[in-house]
Formats: sequence, C-alpha cells, structure tokens
Amino acid sequence: MDTRVKILDIAMNLNRIGNWAADDYFAKQARIKTFLGNTTAYIRNLDSSKFSPSFARTYSDFTKAYSSLEKEGLKGPVDIAAWAESMMTWGNILTHRSKLI
Repeated sequence: MDTRVKILDIAMNLNRIGNWAADDYFAKQARIKTFLGNTTAYIRNLDSSKFSPSFARTYSDFTKAYSSLEKEGLKGPVDIAAWAESMMTWGNILTHRSKLI
C-alpha cells in the first residue's frame, strides 16, 4: 500500500470517528476506541521519510494534535461536539493535503 493511500485511510478513520462521536459518543464509544487504536497503529507504521517537505509540516502538526485528541477520545471528551469537529477537520485536511505527498 502506498503512502498516500495510508494517509487517506487515516483521514477516513478520523472522519468516521468524528461522525460517530457527533451522532452519539456514548453509544458508539467502543467502536470509536477501536478505530482510535487502529488509526494510532497506522500512524506508527507510516514511513514519514517519503513525505514531500510541503506535506511533512502538515503531518507533523497533525501528529501533535492527534496525540491529544486520542487521549481525550479514550477518556471521554469534555466537549464532544468540539472534539468530533476537530477529528473531522483533521480528516479533511489530510485528505486535501495528501495530494502533496
């Protein structure tokens, strides 16, 4: 699987997680936690040395934000709507910026 496809998989997971949280975080909490774990594994297994300089900065910003978002998602977001929006925003950013890889 090439790097761009992996980034798009991460982006899709972020959008799914955000949508599930916005719909009903507590009813879909187990699924959200599973997908957070899968997404974290994808991130860890990604070879960022293949990124173009223009995408590398976006990815660095994303991984910093994702670390906090993951922790918050696992314990239960204080503001579910804001957390869900952040997940979907990063999903959209990665989708659009993946063209720069």
